[in-house]
Amino acid sequence: MNYNVDERYNSVVITLKGNIMGGPDGSKLHDTLHELKENNKANVVVDLAKVKFMNSSGLGMLISGMTTMRNAGGDLRLANVADRIQSLLVITKLITVFKHFDSVKEAVESYK
Repeated sequence: MNYNVDERYNSVVITLKGNIMGGPDGSKLHDTLHELKENNKANVVVDLAKVKFMNSSGLGMLISGMTTMRNAGGDLRLANVADRIQSLLVITKLITVFKHFDSVKEAVESYK
């Protein structure tokens, strides 16, 4: 997994790429989110358009990130959720926990 961090308006967009499977990549993302929190940047959008696969550890990574941002007074929202990942969110009932949008633009604008 690779990712890019980009600031847009009043939020931070993290674009994930590849397979989201937790482990060392999850720790790296966790550190990035805590760094954002320390810099008072708690409105995060995770762009999943370039994600090929996600397992339960990857889901756990997103849940942990959402908790971190909500504890900081913000949120972690999802954008460009592919059908295969949306199915995973539906099966686990996490579709009701995460706010999700069809595009990064919509997700970023939801913070206004």
